[in-house]
Amino acid sequence: EAAEKLEITKLLYIVLFSFILFFFIEKIIHWHHHHTAECEIHTFGYINIVGSSIHNFIDGLIIAATFLVDVRLGITTSVAIASHEIPQKIGDFCIFLYAGFEKRKAIIINILVALTIVIGGVLGYFLSQSISGLITYLLPFAAGGFLYISTSDLIPEIKKEKDLKKSLVSFVFFLIGITIMYLAKFIE
Repeated sequence: EAAEKLEITKLLYIVLFSFILFFFIEKIIHWHHHHTAECEIHTFGYINIVGSSIHNFIDGLIIAATFLVDVRLGITTSVAIASHEIPQKIGDFCIFLYAGFEKRKAIIINILVALTIVIGGVLGYFLSQSISGLITYLLPFAAGGFLYISTSDLIPEIKKEKDLKKSLVSFVFFLIGITIMYLAKFIE
C-alpha cells in the first residue's frame, strides 16, 4: 500500500530506519534487563509488543480512514483486517509464550495490544484530515519492525531446534503464515 504512494527508495529507507531503530530498542531493553542478572523474558517478546502495537494502531487509522470515505469500503477493510488479525494474534500469543511470558500474561498482553486498533481508529476518525499522509510512512515503519523481529529472533530460534519433527512443524507454520499474508492481499 505504501509502495503505491512512496518512491521505492524512500520506502526502503523507512523500512531500514525502522529495522535499525528496533535493533537499538532491543539493545536498550536487553541492557536494561540483563546487565545485572539473567531475565526469564526474551527481549523479542517486548519488541513484538511494540511492533504489534504499531501495526494495530495503523490498522485502526486505516479502518477509520476507509469508513470516512465510504461505509462499504470501511466494512470491507474491517473484515480484511480482522481476517489477518486472527492468525496474527495467534502468532503473537505463541511468540509471547516462546519469549517466556506466562499464558495468562500473554493473553492479557495480546488483548491490550489488540486494543491499540481502537485507539488508532478513534484518533483516525478525529484527526482524519491531518494523518492521511502519515499512514503512508507508518506502514513501512511497522514492516521494518516485523522484519527485525523475524530475522533477529524468530528465525535463529527456529534454526537452533535440533528435533527434526519440531523443525518441520515450525517450517510448515512459517509457510502457512506466508501463504495467509499472500492471500490476504486478495481480500483487501
